[in-house]
Amino acid sequence: MEEIELYLEDAQQTMEGAIKHLLIELGKIRAGKATPQMLEGLQIEYYGSMTPIQNVATINTPDARTIAIRPFEKKIINDIEKAIRNGNLGFAPSNDGEMIRISVPPLNEERRRELVKRAKVEIETAKINVRNIRQDANNSLRKLTKEGVAEDMVKMGEDRVQKLTDTYVSKIEQILSLKEKEIMEV
Repeated sequence: MEEIELYLEDAQQTMEGAIKHLLIELGKIRAGKATPQMLEGLQIEYYGSMTPIQNVATINTPDARTIAIRPFEKKIINDIEKAIRNGNLGFAPSNDGEMIRISVPPLNEERRRELVKRAKVEIETAKINVRNIRQDANNSLRKLTKEGVAEDMVKMGEDRVQKLTDTYVSKIEQILSLKEKEIMEV
């Protein structure tokens, strides 16, 4: 019974990780509001190594439509601006020598629908990940029968894994509806 609990705990932690990853990916999809997460993944060469922009600058949002980036060292401001332009984010940064400002344009209806589609792709990926975790957990539980654990105990474990899966798929659906509402809000 202890081994079954360990497999269930492991499955739950892994599913929780899938949700966290989903939230990070959805944070990169802009919904018309400026957020520092929009720049996640952008890197510049800094003292010979690729470094995330968040590690070399302060990023904040003074209002709902503006992202302000103040580099710790003025000499890298052009590198940051270049990374933003080359990042295919659809932003036109403006550089005043001290800081970079990005004006986030409002989304049109077509762009909003594209972003919802992109969000749905991320949601589907998360669901697939949760189902794969379920399958791995069930396979591990089935191996326990070969080690002498009673079949009814394994079956109860599989039922609990399915309930866990249903819970996390439901959470993913809730996240989708919130993100869809956020994107479509004008």
